[in-house]
Amino acid sequence: MDPILELRSVLKEFPGHRAVSGISLSVPRGSFFSLLGPSGCGKTTTLRLIAGFEQPTSGDILLNGEAVNDRKPYERNVSTVFQSYALFPHLTARGNIEFGLRQHRVADIDKRVKDVLALVSLTGKETRRPAQLSGGERQRVALARSLVLQPDVLLLDEPLAALDPKLRKQMRLELKAVQRRVGITFLLVTHDQEEALSMSDQLAVMNEGRIEQVGSPQDVYLRPRTPFVAGFLGAVNWIGPIGVRPEATRIAHRGGPGSQRQAPGLVTGSVFLGDCVEVLVRLDSGEDVVAQVPRSAANFKPDDAVHICWDAAEELSFS
Repeated sequence: MDPILELRSVLKEFPGHRAVSGISLSVPRGSFFSLLGPSGCGKTTTLRLIAGFEQPTSGDILLNGEAVNDRKPYERNVSTVFQSYALFPHLTARGNIEFGLRQHRVADIDKRVKDVLALVSLTGKETRRPAQLSGGERQRVALARSLVLQPDVLLLDEPLAALDPKLRKQMRLELKAVQRRVGITFLLVTHDQEEALSMSDQLAVMNEGRIEQVGSPQDVYLRPRTPFVAGFLGAVNWIGPIGVRPEATRIAHRGGPGSQRQAPGLVTGSVFLGDCVEVLVRLDSGEDVVAQVPRSAANFKPDDAVHICWDAAEELSFS
């Protein structure tokens, strides 16, 4: 299947700063795709280039196989959900949702608005203004306002950042479910690793204006190609040149079987996390590592002599 969106050697320079360094990317049609990276890595600039709010210094952006570099934002069949939601405070939920349709003079406004209200579970709340809605409901209005336009690609710029942690997790599930139901390609920009891993079919990890790795969440997490990707996607114990994630690291008062990798050390402390306990260990070789253990097995005290163990298959190594 042809990709719905392609970036070919896209470069974006601002005075004294290169924000995007010649990236190439292919987004499958109908997928939930994420651009993941730290602040300043170029992911939001990339989204703005796709939306048409910025113009590339060089390179091409293709939508449905056609270059859209010279098209205005309203000439591209994409829609953006902003981090701030950007709702009109004087309009009701329905007024916000149908605003774009009226600008485009669409004929079946009533039906499309009714359908999208049901899709995002806002039926019965269409007469409320943004100030009368919860944070999650305002996020749904912003999502509905974009979905009702039936874009080829829906761009989401950190859409869950303003929500509290519990609501953010709930909205992750809802966003993923909505994407599956409507079949529209979603392109999410986020710095939240858990967000990208839990929702994406594929993700691209960005760093300093470049794409370091593209793949499924499982591939990128379990088989990172660079130390940056490994460390950004989750905690890593670095034992010499080898990385081992804390959940793959075991701890024992005695050494394990000879087939296991292991290293001696001393316990320096522990952290209770509810579902598990993280035991902190300083290895004899000088590295500080963390092992996650079940609460029932958390019988380690500071200055206990222990062995850190792991399987060779769990090692993250980079040539």
